[in-house]
Amino acid sequence: MSISSIFNVANKIVFVTGAGSGLGREMAIAMSENGARVACFDLNKGGLDKTAALLSGDSISIVGDVSDEVSVDEAFAECAEKFGNVDILFANAGIGDPEPGLLHEYSTENWRRVVDVNLNGVFNTNRAALRQMMQTGAGKIINTASMWGLAGSSSVFPLPAYNATKGAVVNLTRELGLQYATLNIQVNAICPGFFRTELGPYDDPEFMAATQGFTPMNRVAAASEIKGTALYLASSASDFVTGTSLVIDGGCMAK
Repeated sequence: MSISSIFNVANKIVFVTGAGSGLGREMAIAMSENGARVACFDLNKGGLDKTAALLSGDSISIVGDVSDEVSVDEAFAECAEKFGNVDILFANAGIGDPEPGLLHEYSTENWRRVVDVNLNGVFNTNRAALRQMMQTGAGKIINTASMWGLAGSSSVFPLPAYNATKGAVVNLTRELGLQYATLNIQVNAICPGFFRTELGPYDDPEFMAATQGFTPMNRVAAASEIKGTALYLASSASDFVTGTSLVIDGGCMAK
């Protein structure tokens, strides 16, 4: 089998959450550039419109909230009606702590919001995708976790809810990798380090100094640098990979 065929996602049906900006936009672009049909899901219609303008193939944009299971189920139904059952899911939508800080000062409202998006959103979208993949008999699920799902962030920033939810996504990915290992469905996670997205104040010199200083490569990644990892985990190149978390962090977790 040739390298081009191993990394081929042509005509695959891909569902990307958080596709209106950042890593989700780049994941959608990577899939579209390689011939997939892409359903883009996000709360931000303006962001979805910008993403749609960058896609080269068939796509649809669906406005919705990953934390709302009805919204998610309706979006997957719309995708199935337009393209067919989903082959590949990027469960990417996520938020940071609205007010980073120590846990004894943390608000219940903020905690619940982060859990709703970062963890319940992954549950809602994974479940909806798996229901379709079980009908098809194959599939790829790629969950966006974080390097802070593998280690605490407080040596740089205190992010208790973000850390808790991303750690949960890592272990849910392990569990689902095992559950579906014999069913031709691979479930893996991407654990990004510092990427230039709207999730962090990358225009703040102090923030940039802290993130670059923590990263052994001494730089923050461009959002587009996620595309190769996305294509690998979405394609047959990763057919013997499941339940794992691929760390893309410029060396941070090697320390």
